[in-house]
Amino acid sequence: MDTTGVRFGTSGVRGLVSEITPEVCFAYVQAFLQVVSKGTKGSVAIAMDLRPSSPYIVRACVLALERAGFTSDFCGSIPTPALAYYAQTKGVLGIMVTGSHIPFDRNGIKFYGANGEITKADEADICRQVVTIPPQISMPPLPELNTHAAQLYIDRYLSFFPNNCLSGFKLGFYEHSSVARDFLRRVLETLGAEVITLGRTEEFVPIDTEAVSDADAKQARLWAKEFGFDAILSTDGDADRPLIGDEHGNWLRGDVVCTLCAEYLGAQTVVAPVSCNTVIELSGVFHNVIRTRIGSPYVIEGIESALATGRSHVVGFEANGGFLLGSRVEKYGKALTPLMTRDAILPILALLVMAKENGCAISQLPNSLPARYTASDRLQAFSQDASQKVLGKLANSMETIGEFFELLCGLPYKIDQTDGLRVLMKNGEIVHFRQSGNAPELRCYAEADSQERASYLVQESLKLIAEFS
Repeated sequence: MDTTGVRFGTSGVRGLVSEITPEVCFAYVQAFLQVVSKGTKGSVAIAMDLRPSSPYIVRACVLALERAGFTSDFCGSIPTPALAYYAQTKGVLGIMVTGSHIPFDRNGIKFYGANGEITKADEADICRQVVTIPPQISMPPLPELNTHAAQLYIDRYLSFFPNNCLSGFKLGFYEHSSVARDFLRRVLETLGAEVITLGRTEEFVPIDTEAVSDADAKQARLWAKEFGFDAILSTDGDADRPLIGDEHGNWLRGDVVCTLCAEYLGAQTVVAPVSCNTVIELSGVFHNVIRTRIGSPYVIEGIESALATGRSHVVGFEANGGFLLGSRVEKYGKALTPLMTRDAILPILALLVMAKENGCAISQLPNSLPARYTASDRLQAFSQDASQKVLGKLANSMETIGEFFELLCGLPYKIDQTDGLRVLMKNGEIVHFRQSGNAPELRCYAEADSQERASYLVQESLKLIAEFS
């Protein structure tokens, strides 16, 4: 870890492709097995996204599994939640090779126990392990493909949502290099929708659902105008984060999407990071709202704590739109079992069916929620050291923060350092800075009473940070 910089981030191990060597993969997989397998052997489900570096990393992981006496159950290129659901259903460990949304020159590995994502405690234990790396590593070929995981994931949703529930919908699917591009299309069409392919490419495109590029925002509006879609859909690279655009091509914020999804599923307790829109509380829909640090492992810990106290109908989600189902859901006389990892397909289907059942356009769904808007963006090539230095200077005193924000949004009244630096202003606005756990980026989130104001706060706050540093 010290020599390569390949470390655990907010969710999984991440690093430069050039540093994720066979030795690094071997070491992490061995350490994972030592911590999670508890001395038992068997098969380990392993899958990957569509990054060109992913097959090579899978081969290195397979070697480590075989050397430890495990069998590799290779599920091919499938969404991260599909791998997690298969491992959960089979009661086996899982490994997903994916860099999710991070830049092309990076990749990563996510680890799953039989019950879902590993915890932060597991991550810390893995980092403490001592492993033996062979002096020579001879890479094996990719194992024989097992297609059962892919079909199991598709059937999860086709068996829950009513037949032809999307009949009459004309949907655009921005496929780019999403690993779900064939899976989601199949589900949508089977449920009755007409689906038109948009932007499919064999080159990897790192789509970040929390920081949609200006080019993607403009393109969605052009597609909507050209084709007259009811909605435009997409995901990030490994399909654990959704991207949903309305009939005008305007992308909905992930936390708003998930709030609506949680309402549709009848959730009573919501677990979400501090970066999510306060509309969750202000909506008055949910009995309990639990706030956590950013990252799915923290959300999972919150879900497990809620379940341990006897709460039911528990869900979790992140500002990026990734939705975690903590409790069994019953609807339409059918049941949907928990899935303790981020998922993109469930919130996509939930919002489409919600609009169909309400007889309204996708753009009208958020109208049932209080008018609170969020925006986010990032400073790229901004190191962790630089982030710690500038946020440390800001958090040193309320006077410093007041001087920093005075001309932009007035005086602060409270700061929250649960994860990064979250500043609550006297005028009700919120600005939140946080170093990314996956890449050298400083993220900024803002909340205000209009979308234009939230976006303005993000852009101006990042400019101030650049000058302040």
